[in-house]
Amino acid sequence: MMDKEIITAAALGIGLSASTGFRVFVPLLIAGIAARFGILPMNESFAWLSSDAALGSLGVATIVEIAAYYIPFVDNLLDHLSMPLSIGAGALISASVLPIDSEMAKWLSSFILGGGSAALVQGATAALRLGSSGTTGGAANFLLASGENIAAIVTPILSIILPIVMALLILLSFWIALRMIIRRKKA
Repeated sequence: MMDKEIITAAALGIGLSASTGFRVFVPLLIAGIAARFGILPMNESFAWLSSDAALGSLGVATIVEIAAYYIPFVDNLLDHLSMPLSIGAGALISASVLPIDSEMAKWLSSFILGGGSAALVQGATAALRLGSSGTTGGAANFLLASGENIAAIVTPILSIILPIVMALLILLSFWIALRMIIRRKKA
């Protein structure tokens, strides 16, 4: 039973943390709401994520973050600020669901799984936005922002409902992207 619990929790951590690469605060807000309603089991020390203060703060931060990504060139600046924040949020949200008793092992695993997943997604979205800014002068960035906002909402919800399926889809996406990069460098 423990193996299935750890695999499911790791999959959930990957899905939730990868979504912080799209937006830092949206997945944390969704996870907090899900925990509040008993849908998402969190480790006891992370109960604060579902508190009134946390949900209120995350709600305001979510609105500001989503709105700011619709302002050309501010979105590029946010990408630079969001990378470390995404890694931190990815590690935090991953640690909140991993059932590991050792704090050191939990945080190390969370940093690798969660922070790594968030960094890969954030890096990819930042590169896309930079390319869009360079080719369209930022005029098409609102399309990227809209897609990222949708992904930041849908990914954590689906990760909570179908954690293993979402983790496999995310890992498959990483693998496909890596193959494309390698193929492009060889050409």
